[in-house]
Amino acid sequence: MPGTERAARGGLPRFLHNALMDSAPDPPLPGAALPAAAADVPAFRPPPAQGRTFTTARTVRSTDVTPGGRLRFDAFARYLQEAAEDDLAGAAWDEPHQWLLRRCAVAVRGFPAAGDRVGLCTFCSGTGPRWAERTTTLSGPGGDLLQAQAVWVAVWPATGEAAPLGPSFLARYGPSAQGRRVSARLLHPAPPAAGDGREWPLRATDFDPAGHVNNSIHWAAVEDVLAGLGWLPAAAELEYHRPVLPGLRPSLVTSQAPGRLCLWLMNGPARLASGLLTRGAQERAGGRSGTTR
Repeated sequence: MPGTERAARGGLPRFLHNALMDSAPDPPLPGAALPAAAADVPAFRPPPAQGRTFTTARTVRSTDVTPGGRLRFDAFARYLQEAAEDDLAGAAWDEPHQWLLRRCAVAVRGFPAAGDRVGLCTFCSGTGPRWAERTTTLSGPGGDLLQAQAVWVAVWPATGEAAPLGPSFLARYGPSAQGRRVSARLLHPAPPAAGDGREWPLRATDFDPAGHVNNSIHWAAVEDVLAGLGWLPAAAELEYHRPVLPGLRPSLVTSQAPGRLCLWLMNGPARLASGLLTRGAQERAGGRSGTTR
């Protein structure tokens, strides 16, 4: 739910290890095809009729965009975190929970450009026993452009184990969720058996106060892939399997199917993160108007 991700230092929280054991999909057989691309982009979820919403605005800066002027996914991920942090501060959240990002799915209608003034509206759109989903919509002068749905797991700081959301959280954020229940399961396919990939070097600036790579940095791997892809996604998802800790040497593995690309950040045989990029029907027919590389 919040935009700050924290973990117990020194390794993988036990909850996340157990979740991986319980929810990771079976690896595909050698040579198995990737899933076919979805025919339609997910519809944007409207703001709730009741409950807490938080809105903010900002200008897209030159440090947030590609050489072609399009807002980058990693910059959008920072926007999401900052809006969430401001929402928590405004809600006077004082529980001892910390949070880990489990999954983030972005639906795309278009991208703002450098200099555009954009608004962000964020709210809790679903809950589980120990996690919650935050939906955030970025809009420009012409309407809604991007919408992210992110599942955050609440953890106890001392142990890293999953923590119940509790009555204080539900009093603030439950009404906007309107009883909607969400899952924290990870569903992306495993990487191909022969996917050696290429090294994806880490930088000192990638690490946050939790001692691991900030979740927004994983979206820079998406931008690395997009730079040579030739099309932009109508939907993009990241799943976070394990924290990326200092000293790791991740590799970036990709595999394509018609209308879809899968990517994985790997540490040897272990998945650190995975992504799915789905090409929209309009892109496949010749490109979306107003979209820049």
